[in-house]
Amino acid sequence: MITKHCGERLQQRAIPDMIVGLLLDYGSRQRTHGADVLFVDKPARKAIRRAIGGDRNMRLIEPFLNVKIIVGDDGTLITAARRTRRILRS
Repeated sequence: MITKHCGERLQQRAIPDMIVGLLLDYGSRQRTHGADVLFVDKPARKAIRRAIGGDRNMRLIEPFLNVKIIVGDDGTLITAARRTRRILRS
């Protein structure tokens, strides 16, 4: 389920639904402030590369992989944003 806020942010920030799906399936999770942040790190990039069929397809979606989505405990997508800083691991 996607909140109205998240739907607006996805549209405003031109984040395709396919990227959201890839983040949900292969993205790394970091717990913060009572929710999970899903993002793409090196292991996630490798998994995505295998899933979409190699380097050529990876180059096509590479500009969209610098995003993060916030997912609530019930699985609801709360918001989405472009990553501008590193996500620090605890």
